[in-house]
Amino acid sequence: MPETEKVAKIFACSQSEELAKEIAKHYGIPLGKVITNKYSDGEFQPSFEESVRGSRVFLIGSTFPNADNLMEMLLMLDAAKRSSARHITAVIPYFGWARQDRKDKPRVPIAAKMIAKMLETAGATRIITMDLHADQIQGFFEKPVDHLFASTVFLPYLKNLKLDNLTMASPDMGGSKRAYAYSKAMKSDVVICYKQRAKANVISHMELIGDVTGKNVVLVDDLVDTAGTLTHAANLMMDRGAKSVRAICTHPVLSGTAYERIENSKLEELIVTDSIPLKQKSEKIKVVSCAELFAEVMEAVHINKSISSKFLM
Repeated sequence: MPETEKVAKIFACSQSEELAKEIAKHYGIPLGKVITNKYSDGEFQPSFEESVRGSRVFLIGSTFPNADNLMEMLLMLDAAKRSSARHITAVIPYFGWARQDRKDKPRVPIAAKMIAKMLETAGATRIITMDLHADQIQGFFEKPVDHLFASTVFLPYLKNLKLDNLTMASPDMGGSKRAYAYSKAMKSDVVICYKQRAKANVISHMELIGDVTGKNVVLVDDLVDTAGTLTHAANLMMDRGAKSVRAICTHPVLSGTAYERIENSKLEELIVTDSIPLKQKSEKIKVVSCAELFAEVMEAVHINKSISSKFLM
């Protein structure tokens, strides 16, 4: 039987089970059965409860901390490899540990590179991910990487808001490229925040480059962690005369006091994807699903069809 005629199989890591169910639904096949045996010391063993021999297997799981989420993906990759799957694609909506993508000071690891090698060694023959923290992480892999952009799902939502005097914004200098790409699609102005950090997750100073007076501002970033930068930028822009401020962030890491900061900030809304499940609900947080995007790309990969139309930015 030709490879394109074989039905692909989709399995979920436990941390991304809800998203995987939606992806499988859009793909049109049932989610494969996996059971996980757990030991009292925290060790666990995933097991496929159906044959994957000769199949194309998609393993869905975001690798956000704690490290068990990454470990589960690695164990499932190894299990698929040892079960004679023909193609093993790691579908990682949020590629965790990606902020350590270079040596920014002496004697530190490049974690993103290390994890890329671990995924390949475990058995991944292809990677599908979305909005990497740094584009160059694709080059850390020797296997093909499909780097999708959440703009595919965010832009329709943003256009439906029909905001006048729209201005796209980046909360830091590193995100300026992303903000410019959105501004080009929306035909809007751009402003940028310049920040200095005292240490990780602590901002010592922030300045605004550009005018936001009377503007409806949309901040764009790849992830929101403690929400310190995002809420600081939103409050600064409202103080400088913005009409409204909302934010688009692909990956809702939302650790520490992030939810409290968002609720107490001047942000009108925070729009995120379901690449990471929310820890709690908030009236200010709107989730836009990326399930259909991943399902379409996975199907195209399986039948060897071009996916270039999914790269809007």
